[in-house]
Formats: sequence, C-alpha cells, structure tokens
Amino acid sequence: MTPMPEPRRLPGKTWLYFTAQSINLTTAVMSVTMAAMVGAALAPAPALATVPYGFQFLLLMLATYPAARLMARLGRKRAFMLGSLALVVAGLSGYQAVRLGSFALLVLSHSALGVYVAFANFNRFAATDGLPATLKARALSLVVAGGVVAAFVGPALTGLLKDAGGYPAFALCYASFIVLAALAFAVAWAQPQVPRPPLPARRKGGEPLPLQAKLAMAIAALGYGIMNLLMIQASLHMNHMHTGFDDIRSAIQWHVIAMFAPSFFTAALIRRIGLKALLCLGLVLLAGSSALNLLVSEHLGLVLALVVLGLGWNFTYVGGGALLAQALGNTPQAMDGQGKNDLAIAVCATLGAFLPSVLIGLVGWAGSNLLCLVLLAALWLATWRLLPGTQRLSTPAVPESPQAPAGARSPRGAHAGAR
Repeated sequence: MTPMPEPRRLPGKTWLYFTAQSINLTTAVMSVTMAAMVGAALAPAPALATVPYGFQFLLLMLATYPAARLMARLGRKRAFMLGSLALVVAGLSGYQAVRLGSFALLVLSHSALGVYVAFANFNRFAATDGLPATLKARALSLVVAGGVVAAFVGPALTGLLKDAGGYPAFALCYASFIVLAALAFAVAWAQPQVPRPPLPARRKGGEPLPLQAKLAMAIAALGYGIMNLLMIQASLHMNHMHTGFDDIRSAIQWHVIAMFAPSFFTAALIRRIGLKALLCLGLVLLAGSSALNLLVSEHLGLVLALVVLGLGWNFTYVGGGALLAQALGNTPQAMDGQGKNDLAIAVCATLGAFLPSVLIGLVGWAGSNLLCLVLLAALWLATWRLLPGTQRLSTPAVPESPQAPAGARSPRGAHAGAR
C-alpha cells in the first residue's frame, strides 16, 4: 500500500492557536504596563508595590505542570476552556480591586492571571499535535508570532481604557480581561477535538526523557531567564544613566518586536540551516548582547544590545520548542515533557525577574553580563557537542500517525509509548 504523502501546508487550527496566543500575550503585555502602577497605588507600603506581579509569576510557575497533566487527562480543548475561566476571575477581581482600593483583590487578580497564562502558554505545543515533524517548527513558530499582535494591541488597549468612562484609573483595563476571556473560550471551543494519546505508564522514578529533550529544555529555559535578567537590568542601567522614560520605553518596545517578529521566518531558517545551527546562533546572539553591553555605554548601543537579545531569545525559545517537539513526537510522553519544559522556563523566567537588582548590587552591570557570557558559553559548547551535525526536521523515532502499523519500529526502536 502506497503511504499517504505528508501535508505541506499548515492546517487551519494553527491560526486558532495563533489567535489564542495573541490573546494570551496581550494580557501579559497589559499586566506589565499596569501592575507596578496599580500596585503602588494600592499597596499598604511602597516595598509591596510589585507583590501582585510577583504572585503572577509564582502562580504561573506553580500551575504550569498541573496544567500539562490536566491536558493529558482532559485533552487540550477542555483544558484551554477551563484555563480561560481563570482570566474571568482575574478581570472581575482586578476591576473590584481598583474600584474598592483592595490590595488583596489585586494580588488575587494577578495570581489568577498567572494561572491563565500557565494554561495558554501551551498553545504553541498544541499547534504541533498530530503534525508531521516537518511542520512542527512552522506551527510553533507561527503561534509564537502572536506576540507581534500583542506588542501593539496590549499598549493600545491599555492606553484607550486607562481613564475611559469616568471609572477609576485602570479599572476598565482589568474589566477587559473578561472580554478577552470570552474570546479565548470561543477560540478554544472552535478548536478541533484532537484524540489525546494514551497516558504513559507510570514507572518508578518516571519515564526518562531523551537527551535531546533535556537539552531543548536547558536552551529554552536558560535563554528565557537570561533574556528576562538582561532586559530588566538594561532598564535599570538606563535609568541610572538618567535616560528619559520615553527613551527607555522605546528601547523595550524595539526589544519586544525583536523577540516576536522573527517568528514569521524562524521555521524557514530552521529548514535552511538546521536546528543545531539555529540554536547555536541563538546562543551566540544572546552572548553578543552581553558583549555589546560591556563594550558600549551610549543609549543607541544599549538599544542595539536589546534588539540582539530579543533575536537570541526567539531562536532559543522557538528552536528549543521545535527540538523538544521533534524529540518527543506525538507520544504519550509528549505532554508530560512539555509540562516539565514550561516549568523549567517558568522557574528561570521568575529568577530572571527577581535577580536583576540583586545581581547589580552584588557584581554590578558588568559582572552580570560576564556571568551570562560564562553560562551561555557552557551551553553553546554542550549544544555543539551533543546535537548531531545535521540536526534538521527529521522524522522522529516513534510513528507520527496513530494509523501507523502497531508493530512498526524505527531502526533505533520506539521506546516511548511502545507496547
């Protein structure tokens, strides 16, 4: 029997996940814009102003792995619909927090937002479900590109609603989360119900992940943590240089655009040069950002360093996700591995958010960048040595299709999910 040719075009569901991710990142951009200012207005003490935003990261970290396990049991569609309810809670409690002047409700709002983001961050992996290996990177890359939409819609929506209708400042911004939650629920409801793979058999100590999956996690997580660290430190450093607020905001906006805009062609770059080359290039760009920070001191040089930092993040985040998707395939182990991956990213991102001021106090701006260079050099060496020299979008070791013959095996054996 002649095998069916693999599709070359992305299915329509990919655009649903792109839309869902655009909504997710829009809420994240809005929260970055609002959290500190509203927190400062409602906090009982100035030192507590960033506590709500800190709880958002904390709940994101704590909810990530349980969200992955829930998806494995309920399926993606139901889990995404359930996750959107957390955004309703974030909108209602945030609106009431501003209206009543309640700091506790503000903490609840951002905590609920963190839970929603923990679910919604899996949009990029959900878009790869059931696709052949040659399309996984394209789907994942397109979904991450939803950040470009969020980079413009988030600030515009915040500015439009901040003082609208005579309501307290930012009240309608939080209320808009309810509308965004309804959109997210509708998008999830419209997604096809993909048959979930059987849950992996539980073994003592857990199923070991392939080496390439572990490397993918390390690259994506460390890349995210270093990006967060240097982005926040750059803002602090420019502030210490007495750079105007508008110039700092413009620098961060260019950085955000550089983070997400390349996603429109990252997958094509993977097909052209291979995953190994892209991941190594991403690590070099992250290191190049640190090197620029050490070599330049004027504002334009720091803006360039932030743009390079955004590009490096994109290549390590998208490339790491593509490598993980390829290493795990459509196996029962995939969702568990994705949960561990995003938990590692959440931990590193949280550290990257809390450590900037600490490291500046301990080792300074130059010392922080030197530390990043050392970590990136070690990870680049590991990537160069451990990944095959022709690491491209090849067919994974396990069959991609549930219709594959039950006894089919790759030359190396299908260890995950084989029965």
